[in-house]
Amino acid sequence: MRIFILLLLLLAVLTSTTGAVEVVYAQIGGTVTLNPPKDLKSHYMYWKKDKDSSDYLASLNPMGNKIWKIKDEAWKNISSWSPLIIKNIQQEHFRTFFLKLMLPSANPTFYEYEIRKLTVSVDPSSPVLPGEKVTLSCSAETPRGEIIKWMNPRGVRNLLNPFTFSASMRDNGPWSCMVTDGQSKSQVNVSVTVLDLSPALSRPQYTSTSSPLTVPCSLLPLISWDQIKAKGFRKLHWSFIPTPGSVPQTLFSLSAEGLLTWKPNQNKGLLQPGTNLKKGDLSLGRNRGTEDDAGEYICALEFENGVRLNRGVHVKLLQIVSSTGTELISGQQLNLTCGLEQPLTSDLHLKWFPPKQTTLSDPRPSSPLIIPAVSTADAGKWRCELWQNNTKLTSAEITLEIVPWLSVWMLVVICSVTVIIILVFILAFILCRRRQQKMRHLRRRLCQCKHPKPKGFYRT
Repeated sequence: MRIFILLLLLLAVLTSTTGAVEVVYAQIGGTVTLNPPKDLKSHYMYWKKDKDSSDYLASLNPMGNKIWKIKDEAWKNISSWSPLIIKNIQQEHFRTFFLKLMLPSANPTFYEYEIRKLTVSVDPSSPVLPGEKVTLSCSAETPRGEIIKWMNPRGVRNLLNPFTFSASMRDNGPWSCMVTDGQSKSQVNVSVTVLDLSPALSRPQYTSTSSPLTVPCSLLPLISWDQIKAKGFRKLHWSFIPTPGSVPQTLFSLSAEGLLTWKPNQNKGLLQPGTNLKKGDLSLGRNRGTEDDAGEYICALEFENGVRLNRGVHVKLLQIVSSTGTELISGQQLNLTCGLEQPLTSDLHLKWFPPKQTTLSDPRPSSPLIIPAVSTADAGKWRCELWQNNTKLTSAEITLEIVPWLSVWMLVVICSVTVIIILVFILAFILCRRRQQKMRHLRRRLCQCKHPKPKGFYRT
């Protein structure tokens, strides 16, 4: 009988034995997720700190309203109990937790979870300058043979720990310390911020004389001017190169001395950079582009140790040119050419938008656009848009004035008649003046003595 009782006790112990321990690594301030087994709809669930204690943190009754009942007031801020998610990990969370599962007619099953502390460091602290040496270190509080790897933002893994590298823009972003402890795997992230200007554009900026001009440049997000100054900031300036090989023209500059205020140099009429300088906006612009805006713009950030960060923006100008000018006569041929200084690449195309009243039904998306004989319906604003696949880049406009052919001839006739009448008046005036001059001259010839005598015979 005693042997039978011992066997029953041993069976009960075996059926309530905790399975393999799941180890999770975390750092102070991090987040941990403890996943229970699947298919627990009909189980009673208890989260506990101690396996053999009757106290528990929270419990769930599958027969009730399926709302967790929290017993320990210190754990009311837990966002989720199934799975158990602990945010903003603190020192008291680095311990062992037990999940007790029970069925109405079965012995309890325990699952054990251990949260172990992981210390991750970045030296020097972010942000760092390009070319600066950075050391990443990752270590467990009580090492016991776990395997530690580092994974960079591009997904490349490295077995060295600590891991030292020379910083570049490719290293900017989250680095992961990956820990393998038996069958358990954990990952803790740490951010490395490489101080740089906004990423270079993959394509040029486009503008026209009827579209706004924006030349973008900015600091990376979450980088303050205090951090930049701490790295030895010396000078920030914008320069412009009209054509390849020409001497750069300094447009604006900003020095480390005094307040953060731009000093204009040869600003070309551009607006002062940055609508919000303190937030890192360094962009140039103007309300309407000009023909002189095409070229290379360079935003440069210089430091005392010689590090120079550059961002170049190439600006191209879209123009519409009329072969006969903007004032035409009805019936004239019109050639409108829309394009850049260089031929369009294969991924660029044009769209024409004529005036609403035009008789041209479907203008071809080509340049030049040829109309054999224009009419007054073609007068007004013509717009040419530059597109890259499904993205509109910019647009240019031209306004045409077209005079009717009949009105022109009427104007010519009226002008001709007016000129003829004026010439007739001038000719009549000249003839009248000449006649008067002849009469005066004849009178002078017939009468030249002081006391003239009557005609006749006189005795001598």
